[in-house]
Amino acid sequence: MPNVRAVPTLRRRRLGDALRKHRNAAGKSLEVAARAMGWDESKLSRIENAKARLRWQDVGPLLKQYGVDDPDVVSALEGLAKDAGHQGWWQAYGAVVDLSYRDYITLETDAESIHIYSPGLIPGLLQTGAYAREIIAAMSATRTPEEVAALAEVRKARQAILTARQGGPLRLWAVIHEASLHQRFASQPTLMRDQLRHLLDMATLPNVTIQIMPVAASPHPGMLGLFEVVRFPHPSPTIINIENIRGGNFVEGTDDVKVFEAAFERVVAAALSVDDSRARILKIMERTGP
Repeated sequence: MPNVRAVPTLRRRRLGDALRKHRNAAGKSLEVAARAMGWDESKLSRIENAKARLRWQDVGPLLKQYGVDDPDVVSALEGLAKDAGHQGWWQAYGAVVDLSYRDYITLETDAESIHIYSPGLIPGLLQTGAYAREIIAAMSATRTPEEVAALAEVRKARQAILTARQGGPLRLWAVIHEASLHQRFASQPTLMRDQLRHLLDMATLPNVTIQIMPVAASPHPGMLGLFEVVRFPHPSPTIINIENIRGGNFVEGTDDVKVFEAAFERVVAAALSVDDSRARILKIMERTGP
């Protein structure tokens, strides 16, 4: 059977980064570490650079030579090795889900919790199907109607992690700017009212926290744009996702992550309380549509 080139998925990159960090912490060169495993140096280099697969059975022995025997660390990296090559449900949508979006869905799927500040629109995990289609069409001028419909289906399918997921639902804390609640869709006058009702319904879930950033809020770090603090089960490190019109960019590293974690705390402090946020959504909904 011919060798299949390893695709550098997000899980494989996370695994490679973690292995490199442990090797460097142990003060071992690629050559020494590879020789101890009976490998060529190039093999270990490819694994660390997400260009080659690593059998999950080799994770423990590799970490052992780095002096890492914490069962939580070993188990977490074995899990990444096992899942690195698995195809997600979104593969059924083909090229309409590009590589960066696949990475994001993988990140979301593996996460334990996500804290998001969204200044311009309702976050994807809280969107109705109708709202999703309108937003995707508006932001994807080159997409065909069929592609827009497919991407809206993907967005709705992602939301299953809030209610039904092996290991428990995702914990979501979303701070949404009030301006996004006043969006109007001329062709669908009831759309926004339905979306606001959906927000109120989602806020009743025990794993979902929704706050509204009022128009008259004090200055805060979220004014610079959308960002997400994505946390994973211990011991996997937290990742930051920053979004723009071209998609998401991931930020890693303890110091950088701490900056965004502190920024989210300041965003939360500037926003309305959960109860006041619910009252604000309800008030806007009552003024919206027939």
